Amino acid sequence: MRIVVIGGTGQIGSKVVSGLQERGHSALAASPDTGVDIISGNGLNEAVDGAEVVVDVTNVITMDRDASIGFFETAARNIMAAEIAAGVRHHVALSVLASERLTQSGYIAGKVAQERQVQQGSVPYTLVRAAQFFELLPMMIQMSEKEGVARLPHVRFQPIAAADVADVLVEVALAAPRGGVHEIAGPDVFRIDELAARIVAASGQQVRIEPDPDGTYFGAPLMDDTLLPGDDVDVRPTSFARWLERRKSVLHA
Repeated sequence: MRIVVIGGTGQIGSKVVSGLQERGHSALAASPDTGVDIISGNGLNEAVDGAEVVVDVTNVITMDRDASIGFFETAARNIMAAEIAAGVRHHVALSVLASERLTQSGYIAGKVAQERQVQQGSVPYTLVRAAQFFELLPMMIQMSEKEGVARLPHVRFQPIAAADVADVLVEVALAAPRGGVHEIAGPDVFRIDELAARIVAASGQQVRIEPDPDGTYFGAPLMDDTLLPGDDVDVRPTSFARWLERRKSVLHA
């Protein structure tokens, strides 16, 4: 099967491409690095031509609501127009778990706009909404740190390893379109600040983690359960301890 992975050279996309190829499928990584621009459309029709499935894992991190909505809406429209022209039978898009509860975030507003474009389009689809990646925590610590102190929300979440997200995307790409949402999360519930403190301790960073009662997620206010999945969530196996062990081995390789 020919499958195009939009954003296929990034953290998640590269893993999806590898996973599909390991299963014997023809997987093409489409990104600016390979001459595909989803905003201008340059190279997009050529990349999607002949594909049966397209997996969209593109992303842009911006807190500007207009910029985020503009990027994700334009990208989704262009990708789906190319899919219609090519006769693609399944569009898979990666989004954020609980996105509908996080719309006060400028960034998440863009993801919601992307979801809307997919849901209203004519290409059969599956939306994969993933919990926060373990890999996101170091970035959150860095973004929050001021004078050796990082204040992070004291709320619950159920984070997942990026490798598990990629595995799900491979499985979904090879299955029939759901015409709906597939939620995924990791095996355990933590509090963001407490898990961040464990990462800092394991890495030896000189950063003190403090709970922030008014902490937000990309600008969206949080209740204690805002980031938690629903009852029908697909729970993936990689624990935090296992992820941390793998991370240490990579850092010290």
